[in-house]
Amino acid sequence: MTPEVLLSFIIGYFVILVGLAYFTSRSISDNASFFIANRNSSWYLVAFGMIGTTLSGVTFISIPGKVGAQTGDQFQYFQFVIGNAIGFIIVAMVLLPLYYRLQVTSIYSYLEYRLGTWSYKTAAVIFLISRTIGSSFRLYLVVIVLQHFIFDAYGVPFWLTVLMCLVLICAYTLKGGLKTIIITDTLQTIMLSLSVFLIIYFICQHLGFNIPQAFESIKNSGYSKIFFFDNFISSRFHISKQLIGGIFITIAMVGLDQDLMQKNLSCKNIGEAQKNMFTFTGIFVVITFFFMCVGALLYIYASKNGIAIPTDAAGNSRTDFLFPEIALNHLSKLAAVVFMMGLTAASFATTDSALTALTTSFCVDFLNFNKKKNTNAASSIRTRYWVHIGFSIGVFLTIILFNTINNAAVVSAIFIVASYTYGPLLGLYSFGLLIKRRGLRDKFVPVICILSPAICYFLNLNSRDLLGGYVFDSEMILVNGLITFLGLLIISKPIFGAKQKMKQMSLKIRRTN
Repeated sequence: MTPEVLLSFIIGYFVILVGLAYFTSRSISDNASFFIANRNSSWYLVAFGMIGTTLSGVTFISIPGKVGAQTGDQFQYFQFVIGNAIGFIIVAMVLLPLYYRLQVTSIYSYLEYRLGTWSYKTAAVIFLISRTIGSSFRLYLVVIVLQHFIFDAYGVPFWLTVLMCLVLICAYTLKGGLKTIIITDTLQTIMLSLSVFLIIYFICQHLGFNIPQAFESIKNSGYSKIFFFDNFISSRFHISKQLIGGIFITIAMVGLDQDLMQKNLSCKNIGEAQKNMFTFTGIFVVITFFFMCVGALLYIYASKNGIAIPTDAAGNSRTDFLFPEIALNHLSKLAAVVFMMGLTAASFATTDSALTALTTSFCVDFLNFNKKKNTNAASSIRTRYWVHIGFSIGVFLTIILFNTINNAAVVSAIFIVASYTYGPLLGLYSFGLLIKRRGLRDKFVPVICILSPAICYFLNLNSRDLLGGYVFDSEMILVNGLITFLGLLIISKPIFGAKQKMKQMSLKIRRTN
């Protein structure tokens, strides 16, 4: 596939997105539309669009690549996905009713009235840092693919490729915000879903399989093991670790994350928001399973055609490069376009949503837009524009930093540290929801929220020595949340008349919003 064809597709794709953004936002530019889409979004559009937000470009290329990794992953990731599904249901039944009852714009507003200003600001800062790093990391890995297969041919430097992507994303999200994203992400989810099924079809075509034969081949390939029950102590893949990790990572990184909750809060009422979450959960599980099927077929195809796993500049095997390698260099031109369609859709659906959520959180949590008499004043809208541009610049600089480091281990470590910060959010909300008659010495909360991830990082590095060979995986977030919870208990104090104060809190939040 020539770079010219791929570039033409990318340009056409963005023309469509910008066109949709224009038609969805031409008559509106107010903050209510940008932040929560005026709370009148259709639940089925939100449910479908959330798939594109949840499945990033990293997911698109990494999940298939991991299936045949030397670490013996196979389909073990599906254990984690089952945990995700349970977590989504918990979010729908526990957290969504809370957010709708309080009518919040930023979900962290709850912490201000329940625990105090320092807790509130700490949670918001955690989200801003974590989401900026996470979104940058996801876009970075995708831009590398675009750079290698398209822009290197034209001599375009890496920084300019990143800048062009972010300028285009900023262009179609700047005015309409969430109202626009719900429409564009629906389109991108359609393209993402189509690409998965079409890639399966193209690979089967080259292998001479029909669909039943393909699934039979996957079943007998040695890549299809889902459930791992051996070596609880030393294996990262044990089902209990994956299930627990999947549940609590979902609660923290979805239910306590402004990005995905912002979409849920745009629904008309709690009933539609819950309907959205249940529908989204079903679609998410199915799509992720097919991603793993793609991975198995890729390795079957590679084995049959003598294709080695690609390596990076240092000579290290990169399983996440196998999908683009086969799709762009070994299958048909149409398959290459389909792959690029899915990768682009997954990447930009994640990034555009993150930029909108970052802007919303900063405007509400730090600039107090929800407390202004006229939130739609021209000055407020201009401020929102500049905040949105500012976060786009922040993501740009972070990606350039990743590329400058040029060390996969260091970049991954940065991303891991950022993911640890969701543990304190889990601890903060658990304390607020479960401990009714105690409040916090609020000014010490930032210290607890820094110490907890640091302890967890140390524990993860030394768990084999300290815990008799035990190896942590995604269940570490539960430990992180528990340490934060215990730390908050230590700095807590009794609240007299707690029930009355909770009623006053709820009333105050409603009045504010």
